[in-house]
Amino acid sequence: MYKNSQHTFCSFDGTELYYQHWESSQNINDKKAIVLFHRGHEHSGRMAHLVQELNLPEFDFFAWDARGHGHSPGERGDAPSFSACVKDIQYFIQHIEQQYGISTENIAVIAQSVGAVLAATWVHDYAPKLRALCLASPAFDIKLYVPFAETGLRTLNKLKGNFFIQSYVKANMLTHDIERAKSYEQDPLIARAISVRMLLGLYDASKRIVNDAYHIYVPTQVLSSGNDFVVFQKPQREFYEKLPHPKKEFHLLEGFFHDTLGEKHREIAIQKIHRFIQQCFTEPYQKPDLLNADKIGFSCAIAEELSSPLPENSIKNKVWQLIKSNLKFGSQFSQGLKIGEDTGYDSGSTLDFVYRNQPESSNPLGNIIDQQYLNAIGWRGIRVRKQHIEQLLRKYVEQLNQQNRTIRIMDIAAGHGRYILDAVNQLPKRPHSILLRDYSDINVQAGQKMIAERELNDIAQFILGDAFDAASLAAVKPKPTLVVISGLYELFNENALITQSLSGIHSAMEKGGYIIYTGQIWHPQQEFIARALTSHRQGSAWVMRLRSQAEMDTLVENAGFKKVDQCIDEYGIFTVSVAQKI
Repeated sequence: MYKNSQHTFCSFDGTELYYQHWESSQNINDKKAIVLFHRGHEHSGRMAHLVQELNLPEFDFFAWDARGHGHSPGERGDAPSFSACVKDIQYFIQHIEQQYGISTENIAVIAQSVGAVLAATWVHDYAPKLRALCLASPAFDIKLYVPFAETGLRTLNKLKGNFFIQSYVKANMLTHDIERAKSYEQDPLIARAISVRMLLGLYDASKRIVNDAYHIYVPTQVLSSGNDFVVFQKPQREFYEKLPHPKKEFHLLEGFFHDTLGEKHREIAIQKIHRFIQQCFTEPYQKPDLLNADKIGFSCAIAEELSSPLPENSIKNKVWQLIKSNLKFGSQFSQGLKIGEDTGYDSGSTLDFVYRNQPESSNPLGNIIDQQYLNAIGWRGIRVRKQHIEQLLRKYVEQLNQQNRTIRIMDIAAGHGRYILDAVNQLPKRPHSILLRDYSDINVQAGQKMIAERELNDIAQFILGDAFDAASLAAVKPKPTLVVISGLYELFNENALITQSLSGIHSAMEKGGYIIYTGQIWHPQQEFIARALTSHRQGSAWVMRLRSQAEMDTLVENAGFKKVDQCIDEYGIFTVSVAQKI
């Protein structure tokens, strides 16, 4: 029935990761696939039994060995970061699409334990058009049993860097299946340890994904083991309850140990997965309706709440007023805070200070404040976003070069233009033209100065322009082949403005050209920003409505583009995506 073969695929950093493919003899015309993700310490061979047991002969099956596991390279139980493994999934699925002609819309994912957290994070952060997601005992919170273990590990990690922790879990704590437990103990490919950076990355991602599960728009089934010695059940339920998709299920499997899909009576779980996947494939893929997410839904409600003033005499209001006063006072010493207070913490001037990334105050106290300010998680993410824009700009300029296309770059809201001009300086060959636009005279003047400093006056110009004026954008000549939209749409809650802007860009661009667009899908300091920081718009409060990646991609797709690539920082805050005019 199935032909098994072993392969590798090239991930984002050039690493060749191992995977197995079980090709169905029945899967000929309308190809469908199930992708399996193993739990921590294990490898693809530990899930191979599911290919036959699931009894879904019309599906191809794929299963990888995560980096640092099984036959894949890397130190055992380690990876550059948890987010790197999530990005590996993105490249694995892209490989399946390109190599086997199976679209994401015809793929279901079955994942267990740590693999389930990786899969859930991928679905949240990259918004794939996945048909179904089945999560078995997702390891959203591991039982470490030692009091304050997580705090201690974080402290040790800061003091001594990365190190490894041996698993306390014995095989007979994972399954009642004696043969499977025995094979676990004897398997030479089992990685007995896990690195502390992977463990802490797992904790951080789990908290974020459980907290923000409202933005996972995929039919999802959660299977929870009733007698799980390894992970807690509470966050599994919390995750499930927040899922917005109407097709969702939670099953408590009484008496099951942690290895849910390797238990003695696993046919109970497998039958539930079989039914769920079959039902999800009874009708074509249905994309979520998110064009009006600015008017109804979770992100709209949160932004509305943060826009509402607090009761004047409430303790909470007094605390926030004190914080605002402290920022105002600190701006007398700190150049970073002064720029934020004077021009807005979301202004081009503030971003340019963040990009420069060095204290610039004229006194020691101000420099200390500057350093702490620049080290805020949001600003760290912004600088990673800049790196991702530069990386993707180089990549897609090269794509256009390979197609013998003229490179004409436009940035519709460039701020001071530092990030785009820095990126251009790294290109192997200068583009034919660069058009930078911004609404602010201050930004235009600063950008013109940077163009002159970099001796780009012969190919670059910086003009006043409204990024939401569709007619103005559509009239740009000559037609750009690569457009950058960075840090702009995140500042405006209304989707009508975004639609207007994208419409103008689509009209302006050559067919086959690319847009690079940013998103802000989550932020740990959303309330702080709304209650304490001011915007560039007449000093009003900076209230962000966080758009899910699925919503942002929907807006771009609705304007006539097809998404082809994406990066995200390790904190899960800022995304940089690429779409092509089709």
